[in-house]
Amino acid sequence: MPEKRIGHITKINGNMVTVRMSGHVIQNEVAYIIHGQERLKSEVIRVRGDLAETQVFEDTQGLRIGGAAEFSGELLSVELGPGLLGQIFDGLQNPLPQLAQQYGFFLKRGAYLEALPDEAQWQFSPAVKKGDKLRAGEKLGTVPEKIFSHYIMAPFNLRGVLEVVSVAKQGKYNLKQPIAQLKDENGAVHQAFLQQIWPVKVPIRNYAEKLKPTEPITTKMRIIDSLFPVCLGGTYCIPGPFGSGKTVLQQLTSRHAQIDIVVIAACGERAGEVVETLRTFPELNDPRTGKPLSDRTVIICNTSSMPVAARESSVYTAVTIAEYYRQMGLNVLLLADSTSRWAQAMREMSGRLEEIPGEEAFPAYLESRIASFYERAGYVRLYDGRFGSVTIGGTVSPAGGNFEEPVTQATLKVVGAFHGLSRERSDARRYPAIDPLISWSKYRGFIDEKQVARGHQILRKSNDVAQMMKVVGEEGTSLEDYVDYLKGDFFDFVYLQQNAYDSVDESTAQERQIYIFDFIYQILEASLEFADKDQALHFFQRLRQLFRGWNSSAWDGAEFKEHEKEIKGLIKEHVEKIPRPLDAG
Repeated sequence: MPEKRIGHITKINGNMVTVRMSGHVIQNEVAYIIHGQERLKSEVIRVRGDLAETQVFEDTQGLRIGGAAEFSGELLSVELGPGLLGQIFDGLQNPLPQLAQQYGFFLKRGAYLEALPDEAQWQFSPAVKKGDKLRAGEKLGTVPEKIFSHYIMAPFNLRGVLEVVSVAKQGKYNLKQPIAQLKDENGAVHQAFLQQIWPVKVPIRNYAEKLKPTEPITTKMRIIDSLFPVCLGGTYCIPGPFGSGKTVLQQLTSRHAQIDIVVIAACGERAGEVVETLRTFPELNDPRTGKPLSDRTVIICNTSSMPVAARESSVYTAVTIAEYYRQMGLNVLLLADSTSRWAQAMREMSGRLEEIPGEEAFPAYLESRIASFYERAGYVRLYDGRFGSVTIGGTVSPAGGNFEEPVTQATLKVVGAFHGLSRERSDARRYPAIDPLISWSKYRGFIDEKQVARGHQILRKSNDVAQMMKVVGEEGTSLEDYVDYLKGDFFDFVYLQQNAYDSVDESTAQERQIYIFDFIYQILEASLEFADKDQALHFFQRLRQLFRGWNSSAWDGAEFKEHEKEIKGLIKEHVEKIPRPLDAG
């Protein structure tokens, strides 16, 4: 155990407490501020001479100059092991249900519980034997956890080739009982447990190679998968004004995306939204397993009503847990909501440190902090040849929906996809409110690139005609331009929008997306003949109605085929030339 050292408080500024002490101090070390029977957890964020400036993760009311502080010698860390799935933690990995059970519904200052109970017994099955060679992060054995086989791995902090000296027999063990002994290249013997402790601000890098993200994730949200895809191990952001549907979009993604594990970091969100998530997830059936969605979810919950200092640690806690499951060869999706409030916590901390402010008083290192967070995403090849990934999607809440503000701009520089939500689309009830005219993605999806490019072209042309019609009116628009406008509006309505309350339309499988996008592409490419604008408008209105029923029809049902037949019949009444017969799709 590290040696504990005592210092004394010399200055208090909000949750910033300066402590004078003798001896060495480690950056990001955990210190406890003593106040009577309370021990308030804090983190060393700057050291100047014999003064250590600490950020306290609690309300500091009642602290006094001269009070004691105890330095632990340990970095701010999380517990990693079986039992994480289905849990709800705060930003410091305190299990909130257990806190509520022990102290009531109001958080008690200075109350901390173990994230994973030591006494819990887990059925361990060894996967190695005496004399085997392996590296840190490789599998020693497994224990069952929810719907997965949880890998027990060699401690991440060991280096070089390790030799198994001994391994426990199959049976039940708790987190504190050693399950293996490993000898390193220097001959030192280390014990391995079911549990590991890892500092949150140090990435877990126990893999052979980090690869470029190329395999698209099927989120089952058509506008994302088809026009602005995300790949395994990639990064994306969802900026948008308040009330534009960021949280709902993330919840739908977490439910339907083809991902093994979902980690949700509710960073500074309103308590009402978080409570809705906590009530909803245990009741939701996982479409992949038929079991509760919470069985493959971890929630890190630091609401706007909790201590603001812990907000900064919550995103690091979440990404460390995500990296842990990635080491098991799983694909993990980390949803951070909202990184703007994380940045606001950094701004508050920077102000108390009296650092020179950057744009809009954010710290000058804002961009590097955001970049280092998103860089922890990745698609990796592990030592045993398996692959795992961490995909990070963060929401941004720019004030007034202004995407030119610093947090949005810093995020756009490092992410691979931008799903910008607009107030106009959310007010028009066009959900998801992702604006196809401003959004983009650097990744390649599963829809044909030529078809995607044509879809973007039709949307831009439709918007240009719509803007022109605001000036000259419909009567001043040619029939050809008016048809282009109707094509874009039709594409937007029947494909880019989804009904989250329709059991079929809320998620669209990859096969169905490819089929319907190709079908719509033939319509957009067709040379349609109309006598006048009224006939064109009537045609597209009827087409929209038929597609609405089509989108709500089961993929393999007779109703789906019937709607398709009606649509083809309607189109053939107005087709002059089409690239290929619709039946050939």
